[in-house]
Amino acid sequence: MSNELIQAIQLLKEKKWVDLTHTFGPESPHFSAFDAAAFDTLFNHDQGFFAQSFRFPGQYGTHLDAPIHFVRDTRYLDELGLKELVLPLVVIDQSVAVESNPDFTLDVEHILEFEKEHGVIEAGSFVALRTDWSKRWPSHEAFDNKDAEGHSHAPGWSVSALMFLFEERKIQAIGHETFDTDSAVDYQKNGALLAEYYVLAQDTYQVELLTNLDQVPAKGAVIFNIVPKAEKASGFPVRSFAILP
Repeated sequence: MSNELIQAIQLLKEKKWVDLTHTFGPESPHFSAFDAAAFDTLFNHDQGFFAQSFRFPGQYGTHLDAPIHFVRDTRYLDELGLKELVLPLVVIDQSVAVESNPDFTLDVEHILEFEKEHGVIEAGSFVALRTDWSKRWPSHEAFDNKDAEGHSHAPGWSVSALMFLFEERKIQAIGHETFDTDSAVDYQKNGALLAEYYVLAQDTYQVELLTNLDQVPAKGAVIFNIVPKAEKASGFPVRSFAILP
């Protein structure tokens, strides 16, 4: 017996699915202020069954940040609606620019250039910034990309680009391949993660440390962000994936 839902699932499973999530563990790159994850065995098969204990910050591996992560009196992760977590996916590819300039910061002009080629970004979209920074995984050193003075160099979003996307294009959420929303050079200049604060102040979420965006088209795919429902959590590792048109 079939119905529209069963037919829809059959159609989706005929499409290409792309995992946008890093496998993470105790040795994985992570935000410098956090301790490394710890995975411990509680019981093994000789004791009857295999069970483990996991300890890591909510913002670890490919993860979803809820608004409360930066903004007081806003929503926790468990308050996000299911339909917010499945969105049309737009991928802005700036991997070539980043290859020659690791301090690349996406601005409005880059979005307008993208729209000239691919059309206006639709309201309600999840917009991901492709930089191919994920290809540096699993090297801590390559991800941090520090110079001789110890300053990191990594790409990101400008506040002006995000304001344009959320206020003019009415997008729903964003994602990127780096630890932070802000480029490292903007963070060093501002002394704060202004772009990250702006995103979460829109009462929405973002996904950090995405991977495999090079396998997804600029438009037409759908992203699923499947995340545990931890009570009063500021964020949690997520299983993000895309279904291609």
